[in-house]
Amino acid sequence: MTRDALRGTSAERVRTALSTADPLPGTGGFAGALDTDVTLTDGTVTGGRGGRVVCDVLGREPVFVEPSGGNGAARWRFDPRRLDDPRLVEAGCVVDLATARETRVWTLPDPAPETDRDAAVEAVREAVLDSVRAVSSDDLAVAFSGGVDSALVASSVDAPCYVAGFPDSHDVAAARAAAAAMDRDLRVVSLSHDDIVRAVPDVVRATGRTNPMDVGIALPLYLVAERARADGFSRLAVGQGADELFGGYAKVVSPAEDPRVDADTVRGARRETVETLPRQLPRDVLTLRAAGVEPVAPFLHDRVVAAALALPADLLATDEERKVALRRAAEGVLPPDVVGADKKAVQYGSLVSRELDRLARQAGYKRRMDDHVGRYVRSLVDGDG
Repeated sequence: MTRDALRGTSAERVRTALSTADPLPGTGGFAGALDTDVTLTDGTVTGGRGGRVVCDVLGREPVFVEPSGGNGAARWRFDPRRLDDPRLVEAGCVVDLATARETRVWTLPDPAPETDRDAAVEAVREAVLDSVRAVSSDDLAVAFSGGVDSALVASSVDAPCYVAGFPDSHDVAAARAAAAAMDRDLRVVSLSHDDIVRAVPDVVRATGRTNPMDVGIALPLYLVAERARADGFSRLAVGQGADELFGGYAKVVSPAEDPRVDADTVRGARRETVETLPRQLPRDVLTLRAAGVEPVAPFLHDRVVAAALALPADLLATDEERKVALRRAAEGVLPPDVVGADKKAVQYGSLVSRELDRLARQAGYKRRMDDHVGRYVRSLVDGDG
């Protein structure tokens, strides 16, 4: 039977976006198959042959293909674990399942910067607040670090907030302070070495990644999601995308002097960080789904992406402040201390990277060894750690 099997939006909207090559057609991301033969198991689409597979311009919904037999055709799945040799469909691309040929259809727009600073901030305010206010509180928990991103997500929902970290971590302290200022219900997932050792194989199997950076980022997400699921929630709201879109990284401040980026302008460096999202988001989405929750990412809605891409450099990052426009948009919505709060990358703010390194060294993987933490991670997956 021929069906459309899509996540994120309707087939009609995807067909329109295909015909117009519109990269931001008003969705929160989409992926899946059009005109494909599919099977249903327990009411869930599992994939099939024929037709074509699509993935939105930022790769917000990961989808995978693999060659099928020797005839040039391909199979597809949302879950890479259900394929023998999965290949992530590139963001913005369409794969013809009859030939396994991948074609780029959508490219991230590069609009001229808005010259009216007030109008630019107001566009961000409207887009962000509309997006976070559209999130339903039903069956929802919020991943909360105490920074402006997760605080904005939490501001408009009646849902408990969760933070994961080792007891002396920055994220736990920041989340407690922000939750108190906002009068929100905070649930702390206090981590231990046993939690890390137990969760590493689950994260690696879900994502297919063993490098220490990806594992360090995914572990706190997984453990927060696992706890939220145990508490009865099946959806987790996250702040993914805000740092990339709004200039949250130090490397965008003075890019001409920073070897971590190729660009020599703030807007160019910000675009480079946005273009990393298709690599990052599959890791996060697969991690959360492996823990039993569905991610909700209001900052990744097309309307927020469009408003962010139009920001001038001085509303992204300056020597004094990062995520300038987003913080201006949060004024009057969040307490001043939360609007201005600094945040650390989750792998460092939670202390997961520090403790993963410590566990590796305790297991005999010394820092003088090449990729000592990666070796330790792989040993846990292989069962000899």
